[in-house]
Amino acid sequence: MQLVMLRESLKDLPPVILPHGYMIRHFMPGDETHWERIMDDSFGKGEVARKFNSVMGNDAACSPERILFICYDEMPIATASAWYNPNWGLGTGYLHYVGVCSGHQGKKLGYSVSLAAMHRCVFEGRSRAVLQTDDHRVSAIKTYLKLGFVPWLVEDNQRKRWRTVLEENGFTEMCPDLKTILSGGVHIPSELS
Repeated sequence: MQLVMLRESLKDLPPVILPHGYMIRHFMPGDETHWERIMDDSFGKGEVARKFNSVMGNDAACSPERILFICYDEMPIATASAWYNPNWGLGTGYLHYVGVCSGHQGKKLGYSVSLAAMHRCVFEGRSRAVLQTDDHRVSAIKTYLKLGFVPWLVEDNQRKRWRTVLEENGFTEMCPDLKTILSGGVHIPSELS
């Protein structure tokens, strides 16, 4: 199972600030191929095929306003979605499929597009947010920590996994409550209801 992170409150989110030349917009017809291109570039083509309709478009939560893109010269180069899955709790948004094209990495665009998705969650009445990620997505985990997410244990084996990820990458200072979190109980998504 993937690692889970929780931001307990979406109050007081900072504004989204983009570098010069970049703009943000939501999904428009025809963006399916842009989303797939960004996912292929971000996650690699060798992983599970990410076809927009099978991963996003056919999901009941799919709405153009929930799928955000950062564009450069009108070309989408980063994406994140403000998803909703009632299994995580009625007041909980879900940060979904964050990706940035490799040619635009290092400009905090993953942070910015994720923050924009979090603002969308607030607009929809969500008071907290969760996300799922993989142990090897170190840059993404660092970004999520900067956004105020913390580890949220959903399986007992995640204690060791989180300790490894955070300690080996020098992220423990970014999560001051780490010892409390890792010594706490295992949660189930419905606890966020």
